[in-house]
Amino acid sequence: MFDIKHHDMPGGTRIAYRYIKGDGPALVFLPGYMSDMSGGKATALFDEARAEGRACLLLDYSGCGESDGDFADGTLSKWRDEVLALIEAYTGKPILLVGSSMGGWLMLLVAEQLGDRLAGMIGIAAAPDFTHWGYSADQRASLAAGQTIYEDNPYGPEPTPTHPGFCADAENHMRLDKGIDVSCPVKLLHGQRDADVPWQTSLKLAEALRSDAVQVMLVKDGDHRLSRESDIALLKSLVASFY
Repeated sequence: MFDIKHHDMPGGTRIAYRYIKGDGPALVFLPGYMSDMSGGKATALFDEARAEGRACLLLDYSGCGESDGDFADGTLSKWRDEVLALIEAYTGKPILLVGSSMGGWLMLLVAEQLGDRLAGMIGIAAAPDFTHWGYSADQRASLAAGQTIYEDNPYGPEPTPTHPGFCADAENHMRLDKGIDVSCPVKLLHGQRDADVPWQTSLKLAEALRSDAVQVMLVKDGDHRLSRESDIALLKSLVASFY
């Protein structure tokens, strides 16, 4: 991670990123909730892009990883604007978006703003609208009342928080119940043993996308992370199909 740099957003927040120039569309990886660019999938795709001479952009959302800010202030709108700012500042190319879990939701919001620059999308256990289907009625009521809720975190010792500001902003970005105005090729990868995001969510997303060039790939023994060596190899093959 020696090549991390920082981009100054309006207001002074510094967003950490890694970027390499190269051929073809610029791959932009969007991590999941409370994740960052040091994760296995992001690192594997960046290393593969470097080896193949392809352009690739990784970043940490504000409040995550090496970026400035407080995670409690993070929202989909804010992180979308950070992604778009870095794309505008550094890529100058058609864009291939790869979004993991919540990053798959954010991917849709970024895609809607890219227009003709969008070369394609790859969703990995994409989780659009998860603040609706991922929480109980009691949890949603607590969030609506301005309370932060905490859940057990299977990936670390600290509980996972959901802040009311994130949830309130997310209400403006629900996508599964209406058409998504994206017409580029899309590939959706999902494990059928995903305990966090039901694999049927990828089928709903495929239906909502305007594009007819949508493929859904299900990994029968795959979990939410899809970070095994075989999963990473499959992901790399999906990326290679866009070049």
